[in-house]
Amino acid sequence: MLFDGDYAPVPDDLGFRGPIACSAAGITYRQLDYWARTGLVVPSIRSAEGSGTQRLYSFRDILMLKVVKRLLDAGISLQQIRTAIDHLRARGVHDLTSVTLMSDGVSVYEAISNEEIIDLVHGGQGIFAIALGRVWHDLEGSLSELPTEKADAEPAVDELSLRRRQRHVS
Repeated sequence: MLFDGDYAPVPDDLGFRGPIACSAAGITYRQLDYWARTGLVVPSIRSAEGSGTQRLYSFRDILMLKVVKRLLDAGISLQQIRTAIDHLRARGVHDLTSVTLMSDGVSVYEAISNEEIIDLVHGGQGIFAIALGRVWHDLEGSLSELPTEKADAEPAVDELSLRRRQRHVS
């Protein structure tokens, strides 16, 4: 299970059969079956063991199916999605509410904070983000303490410029 915590509006022992899970997640039954058989998203309430048994998916399982579907819709390959999910699992991510996933259509990123984003597809390589609002406020604070000059005022002439002008006149 990738995510622990109380995220389900239904009790943990109630599950949804495959067709309902497919409908809720917006995927085909073929996708659901393949993802379960390959371990991408497995039903946590009851797996299909033998002929005649029905898989039962929890709310969290369906949530994960929906996340995978959205990443596919964003253009991320299934292989990259597997890598991203495996990386999250290896890092011990258990709290879904603390995970923000982003994608540029090429990779999958986890936003750790406003400044730190982890590339989940390329081995957890860290990248950084620049929050322009924060830079704006920092700059605004710094500039408020420094002298200003009006655009229509005569430019101040420093000593070096004055000597250069005199040299060219002579």
